[in-house]
Amino acid sequence: MASASLQFFAFILALFGVLGDITATLLPNWKVNADVGSNIITAITQMQGLWMDCTWYSTGMFSCTLKYSVLSLPIYIQAARTTMVLSCMLSAFGICITTVGMKCTKLGGDTDSKSHACFAGGVCFILAGIFGLVPTSWYTREIISNFLDQTVPESSKHEPGGAVYTGFISAGFLLTAGVIFCTSCFKKQQGAWIYPPKQHHFSSTEQESNTSYNLKDYV
Repeated sequence: MASASLQFFAFILALFGVLGDITATLLPNWKVNADVGSNIITAITQMQGLWMDCTWYSTGMFSCTLKYSVLSLPIYIQAARTTMVLSCMLSAFGICITTVGMKCTKLGGDTDSKSHACFAGGVCFILAGIFGLVPTSWYTREIISNFLDQTVPESSKHEPGGAVYTGFISAGFLLTAGVIFCTSCFKKQQGAWIYPPKQHHFSSTEQESNTSYNLKDYV
């Protein structure tokens, strides 16, 4: 019962991780203009994402421009696009597998099949968390190095936006859920290895007596 409750808790974490992963991938505020120097008092806020660049005006107007050219983008943005999409796909696939493999569901067949499905879903969550953690870390490193570069003008400096923090939190949820699913299945298999099912051994005299008794029934 405790293991089923733990799996359900991990499933809820994975759901939040998937939703956060998709949200972070689509949000346009991976980096925003830094409020330093002459940028402290400004009427506009510029944001850059993986797929579009947006500008928010103090009047409430909002305009975005899509990034159509892939080859013209920096390598870290191209890598972030690829890994975030893979993270979303793996996490969604993990949700489908763990739905079948969880103990609280009646899908997936026998106990061994459900355990294997649950372990496979946990591996998908771990891979999705890694794929989500790599681009957010790399993107943050590029923002910080650009911010600390003295040759870059203040108007071109940026800070990490809300999408980066959402990506970090989602990756943490997915990694935690994957570890819980994998360890819950591993503990169960380990217990089966340590305590194998008992086998009944009969002595030769007992077998002979049983055989003679069965033969007497037919005489």
